[in-house]
Amino acid sequence: MKARIPQNMQGHGGNMNQMIRQAQKMQEEMTAFQEEFASKEFTASVGGGAVEIVMSGSREVKSLKIKPEAVDPDDTEMLEDLLISAVNEVLKNIEDASNDGMGRITGGMSMPGLF
Repeated sequence: MKARIPQNMQGHGGNMNQMIRQAQKMQEEMTAFQEEFASKEFTASVGGGAVEIVMSGSREVKSLKIKPEAVDPDDTEMLEDLLISAVNEVLKNIEDASNDGMGRITGGMSMPGLF
């Protein structure tokens, strides 16, 4: 059985070269985005501002603020819950922003494992 080369792939590889150039450009854009994204800061505030956390795009905690009224020695569970909520919210914000940015670069094409 003979393999058929699609019409757009025949010839001197012009379309293939164009695809390679597009892939290289996309990779350059993704690298630039990742570098810029890592330095961005994301903030989440929960409990009416009782707990606020700031993280970088590389998921490094930059600051954590706890209002004094959120600290009740008889109810540490509430503070723990607020901290967990703040961390989870800021991580979700980072993930959403990352997906949006990468989606703009890739045109919505799914590329698992790249970012």
